[in-house]
Amino acid sequence: MTPAGGAIAGDEQTVAALGEFGLIAALSGWLRSISPADARTLVGIGDDAAVLAAPDGRVVASTDFLLEGRHFRRDTSSGADVGHKAAARSLIDVAAMGAVPTGLLVALAAPPDLPVTWARDLTEGLAAECARAGATVVGGDTARAGSVLLATTVLGDLAGRAPVLRSGAAPGDQVAVTGPLGHSAAGLALLEAAQTEGPLVAAHRRPQPPYDAGPQAADLGATAMIDISDGLLADLGHIASASGVRIDLSSDRLSPGEGLQAAARFFLGRTERGSGPEHTRALAWVLTGGEDHALAATFKPDTALPPRWTVVGQVSDGLGVLVDGQAWAGEAGWDHFRG
Repeated sequence: MTPAGGAIAGDEQTVAALGEFGLIAALSGWLRSISPADARTLVGIGDDAAVLAAPDGRVVASTDFLLEGRHFRRDTSSGADVGHKAAARSLIDVAAMGAVPTGLLVALAAPPDLPVTWARDLTEGLAAECARAGATVVGGDTARAGSVLLATTVLGDLAGRAPVLRSGAAPGDQVAVTGPLGHSAAGLALLEAAQTEGPLVAAHRRPQPPYDAGPQAADLGATAMIDISDGLLADLGHIASASGVRIDLSSDRLSPGEGLQAAARFFLGRTERGSGPEHTRALAWVLTGGEDHALAATFKPDTALPPRWTVVGQVSDGLGVLVDGQAWAGEAGWDHFRG
């Protein structure tokens, strides 16, 4: 990875040349030019704080970090990639509560030699991902740091729905997921092995959460819901713990697709398809890989689910998460202070 503070090739302008207020003005101008006006934003960028309409009378809020060297590398991800990823991580948290994302606040800390073009690409990525979710960037802040750090805060509107919590799952409920599983983890592994192209690598650089599925699940009567940020087992474990239940998963219903199995064969040095070690490795990505930001939810047994939702297990009496009746032998997912 290029060290923070390292030389910038050529004569490319850096954020130091713009200065703090010049950078803020540039960021604001870029956002105004690429992000359409939103009627829910009563006061946008340019004042001490933004003012958003809250017709529901309640505001859903969540915050997240994206750290250079931990969540991304500038030598393998573009500014636009990082913008998409930073926005996605926060926006899906609001959708996982059954709400519609409305506004995103972004605090950017960066080294003074950060290229201005990288900052512009970052801004475009943030705005584009917000547009996917139906939200806009409404403000933020800047500071100097030794490496790039993004802190994002997202606001959302429940539109009359009750928030879907982690604590509502009950024995007999069905467990369902929507969105890819294991793709980002496999993409990261490929990227670290110098494989810089392909759909799995793209999924790691720019996850595409199913934002509209969150409110959809709430309307279907979801009893609990969470986004898959740390791994399916780890995140379902949060639902199991909060609800005081056991979740039983079926590996047959989580069968990895050919793309994941091909990636597993690459690491195992295999060329022929099979159902042995590559399936085991691919399934591990599905069960424990994070940062896909898919959604997992529990529904009452008689709920008819749309095709986008795949039933992968059931809630029962007990505690924890089992796969095919057994506890998972390895780590259940990512832990910032242990990983």
